[in-house]
Amino acid sequence: MVRHNPRRPKTNAGTQMPTLKPLSLMDDPTAKQSPPPYAELFTAPASGQPGFPDRVYLLAAAIFQNNHQQKPASHRLVNYGKQEGSALPKVKEGGMDLAAYELAFNTLKYQELLEDILIDSCFYLAQPMPDVQMSLVAVMLYDFQDRKFLPREHRGEELIQEVLDVEDCLHRFKTKLAASLARSRIKHDLLSIDCLLPESLRRNQERAGSLPLYAWVNPLKSSVDEVMEALKRAGFTRAPSVEELRGRSFCTDPHCGDVLAFPAGLRGDLYTTTLPGDHKLIIQEKLCGLGPHAAAHLLSGEGDLLLAGCFSGLSVAHAAGLVAGDDRGDAGGCRVLACVGDSTTQQQEELEGS
Repeated sequence: MVRHNPRRPKTNAGTQMPTLKPLSLMDDPTAKQSPPPYAELFTAPASGQPGFPDRVYLLAAAIFQNNHQQKPASHRLVNYGKQEGSALPKVKEGGMDLAAYELAFNTLKYQELLEDILIDSCFYLAQPMPDVQMSLVAVMLYDFQDRKFLPREHRGEELIQEVLDVEDCLHRFKTKLAASLARSRIKHDLLSIDCLLPESLRRNQERAGSLPLYAWVNPLKSSVDEVMEALKRAGFTRAPSVEELRGRSFCTDPHCGDVLAFPAGLRGDLYTTTLPGDHKLIIQEKLCGLGPHAAAHLLSGEGDLLLAGCFSGLSVAHAAGLVAGDDRGDAGGCRVLACVGDSTTQQQEELEGS
């Protein structure tokens, strides 16, 4: 929603709405920026997935715990304890939260299969664990089988005893777990566990995997031309359109001038550059930027931009960047305001840190 206010007073006096809070959108210019330390989470080496840091498993387990399918007591073979909206562990390193959500989502898709493996291999009976730890067992088991039951590589990250204990139990049972998975695939005549998914879900996954990767240029840190030159120096080539994206290439979006499109699966390649780490290139779905773009173009004079409803800190930062980088030269007095009255504490902290 755009509110025009050409006569806004110069002082801060007056009644302030409790749900409107000014956000700081510029980082300290003296602070040293560095690329996300876990960029390798987005790329799997030729030898297979090396596993995740311990905190990714904990966050994925909490997400799974809050969203898993709760079966009736008479049909429940694996108990995960009480299903409640508990607070999620905080992670600060770039990429870890996304990796955790992807891991939790994959575990949810194969919850039935993973439970069958735990029962058929006798792991659930031979390795008694508290119910609250079974979510961690589930997400780590999915990752374990995805790595072909190979050991996880530790890369000097923080080690958490709870994760190490579950990992040790899974390793001791890896032969029986692998045999149980093989029996299940033979029983259902499966080339891969993906064949267990409904056809509609498999089509959606294939479609999602082919969608371009979008990122917008932060005008508070750089410009579209500078980012494109940096990408070319990093080995990327510019394509004429989205339809012609191949390999390490990019193109400008036809609808949003500050948005660049990349082929699907290039997230890891982008994190090998300094652009995401320096907050010059922000990876976000294009859909999230359409609203800020449409509203920013309606601003004139000293109008303000008010964000309400469901939005993320990145959307607020994008809107502020569009207002600050308005090339019409008449948006210098504009503000971006966000309604956060109904947001959780975690969401408000995300907005404040944008």
